Amino acid sequence: MDFLIHVIVTAGLLMVVGSIVSGIDVENGKSAVFAALIVSIAKPVLFVLTFPITFLTLGLFLLVLNAFLLMVAAAFVDGFRVRGFKAAVIGSLLLSALHMLVAWLF
Repeated sequence: MDFLIHVIVTAGLLMVVGSIVSGIDVENGKSAVFAALIVSIAKPVLFVLTFPITFLTLGLFLLVLNAFLLMVAAAFVDGFRVRGFKAAVIGSLLLSALHMLVAWLF
């Protein structure tokens, strides 16, 4: 149940990020849900695999990891596009900040 809520919240936040960041386009809610599903499934696995470099960079590598996940999701989901690494990094920053805000509010 928690995973489903996380995916739905992430999909909503991806819609918000898509409306704010000019290099990220989200056509509809369906594409946002599928992109959020890819990000939510792959993130824990990649976090475990990249933990040593994340530890050495004091967590800054998570920004690169999240940007990479946005680009991977854009490669697999029709209707979700990320144009360039710069847009992915900005979207990653905004998505992380919005996740922290939602977690703080609830």
